[in-house]
Amino acid sequence: MAENNPGVIRRIHAASQSLKVSNQSGNLEGLRAQSGKISAGIGQSRRALRNIDSNVIGGPYPSAINKMGLADHGKHATHAKDPPVLACRPITRHFVAQMSSKRQPKPEDEIIDEDDGKMTDDFSTPMYVQHTEAMLEEIDRMDEVEMEDVDNEPVVDIDSKDKANALAVVEYVDDLYKFYKKIECCSCVPPNYMDRQPDINDRMRGILIDWLIEVHFKFELMDETLYLMVNIIDRFLSVRQIGRKKLQLVGVTAMLLACKYEEVSVPVVEDLIIISDNAYNRKEVLDMEKLMVNILQFNMSVPTPYVFMRRFLKAAQSDEKIELLAFFVVELCLVEYRMLEYPPSLLAAAAVYTAQCTITRTREWSKTSELHTCYSEEQLLECARLMVSFHEKAGTGKLTGVQRKYNTSKFGYTARTEPAYFIL
Repeated sequence: MAENNPGVIRRIHAASQSLKVSNQSGNLEGLRAQSGKISAGIGQSRRALRNIDSNVIGGPYPSAINKMGLADHGKHATHAKDPPVLACRPITRHFVAQMSSKRQPKPEDEIIDEDDGKMTDDFSTPMYVQHTEAMLEEIDRMDEVEMEDVDNEPVVDIDSKDKANALAVVEYVDDLYKFYKKIECCSCVPPNYMDRQPDINDRMRGILIDWLIEVHFKFELMDETLYLMVNIIDRFLSVRQIGRKKLQLVGVTAMLLACKYEEVSVPVVEDLIIISDNAYNRKEVLDMEKLMVNILQFNMSVPTPYVFMRRFLKAAQSDEKIELLAFFVVELCLVEYRMLEYPPSLLAAAAVYTAQCTITRTREWSKTSELHTCYSEEQLLECARLMVSFHEKAGTGKLTGVQRKYNTSKFGYTARTEPAYFIL
């Protein structure tokens, strides 16, 4: 038993050391007393284990070692300085069954928390039950999040198919359009600039632009040229007063400047003189060109509605019908002086939205379109209603250049599409 009990071995070792000291002093009585302590220590081996267990646990917890009551411990207490023995309730079958059961414990099972001194019920809810409830709550929360994700419309990566196309500049196309959106105010003009023109008005401007749209179509010029030409006219007229006799000269000169900036093959000055019915000569056209570029400070790099149209049509994942109808609607806006109050990006976004509603016969504006245009459906409704009204009266009145252009097979007879009256 001593070989298997480390506590007894330690006591024997201590007794042997004391025995050596006693032999050196020749005190035989000390040897007998020490031997008595050794025998007492061997007899109290169970109490030594009990003391170790109580020190480790730190309280009167039930233990397989603490099976003796106060009466039993009194029999083994031989030294007055031995630590007091805490009374522990014996482990019985009933107590084991109570600890392992799921029901609430009895009041005697409550223990005192040493940290705060309050009565706590250590077995009020089993730990595995708490974990199960937490897991169920987490699963319910994840289900709610997943349901929200299902309801939300996903945003489409519109540039994923063009990553191999170097001309699409996928790496920084978003930065480009952020820059366009930032500087588009520089290309805008005051919506009431005609008030400072003594000899011309907004109706004359509409007639000029409607005629230039037909000339642009006859010369088969690029779309970029048309939008830049209108922008040059408005920016010039907003800072320089012009007589009505020179208004057509301003128009043909703006077309010449836009062609030099956008086109590969530029119409010659003589062609522009011919289409203006020889109202001006070559010198007048070149002199007006010098005046206009100096007034505009040679700034031809401005974001027009066309710049935004291409990006917004891609974001809307539009087909050919929607694309043609969107350009038809926005060209109707070029003629209207009142549409100068809207920035180019808003005109483009509203044109795409109006075209989608007209083709699908429902209000349609996806999260992807809202992300790339930075306009919500509510922000587009006012401009879209004006576009529908322009579409409704496109074939009436004197300004029918856009209507005739889009009523051809080249543009898929888009002008014959019924307007989206439900937006009104």
